[in-house]
Amino acid sequence: MAVGSAWRRRWRTAALGACAGLLAASAPHAQPTVAQPTVTLCYERADVRPWRTEDGRGLNFELLKLVGEREKIRFDFRSMPWKRCLAQLKDNAVDGAFAVSFKTDRREIGEYPGGATPDASKRMHIDRYVLIRRKGSNVDWDGKALHNVDGAVGAQLGYSVTDQLRSLNVTVDEGSQRSDELVRKLLAGRLAAAAVGGSDAHTLLTGPYGAQIEALPRPLVEKPYFLLLSHRMVERQPDLSRRIWAAVETARNSAEYRKLERAEVPAAGKGKQP
Repeated sequence: MAVGSAWRRRWRTAALGACAGLLAASAPHAQPTVAQPTVTLCYERADVRPWRTEDGRGLNFELLKLVGEREKIRFDFRSMPWKRCLAQLKDNAVDGAFAVSFKTDRREIGEYPGGATPDASKRMHIDRYVLIRRKGSNVDWDGKALHNVDGAVGAQLGYSVTDQLRSLNVTVDEGSQRSDELVRKLLAGRLAAAAVGGSDAHTLLTGPYGAQIEALPRPLVEKPYFLLLSHRMVERQPDLSRRIWAAVETARNSAEYRKLERAEVPAAGKGKQP
């Protein structure tokens, strides 16, 4: 009996092993787990509605959320002063910065979609700058030249509109971090006018300073703004970089994002980015 029992146990073990082998052979091969890439992006530590707020809300974040979902990317957002953000991008300490208008010298800092001639279809959005003056002032802008400017024109530190103002042969004061600081300088007589973004203009004109200031009807400039990626990222991960830029275009044109944009963009202006 002991011999027979031992033989049956060996037979049962062998049979179970064979079955396990057949099951393993017939099962689909397990796919290796692909790590979700993490992309670190910096942005200006300021409320620039409707595009972004200091605490990570706004259309910029909604757009990048859609990009992340589409491409299975995790974005790590870091807020900081704008000049520091661009410096960290140049040093490859972050993978990208948003949202950035085109300046030739910024190509030393990072990469635009499309390179030297940025592909506007890959933009995050289009924005404008307008000129604010004191009520009763004769400062004017005809679309080509500024007139009756009897002092400096203010702009926020590090913003691209300063280049345009200098090209118009006016003295530029870029010693302010915030648009409300510019208005206080304007009302104190330290500025002849101030160049601010459309969303900031809307906020200022409807706020406590609104009775003392006015915006000129013609925008100073209107242009696209991009997600600028670091040189290292584009060099080391060119496929991922192209996927991100392409996904920005797809997400921006999606029905989901367009619905959000229609609800958030103020009628008085399209906002601004540095």
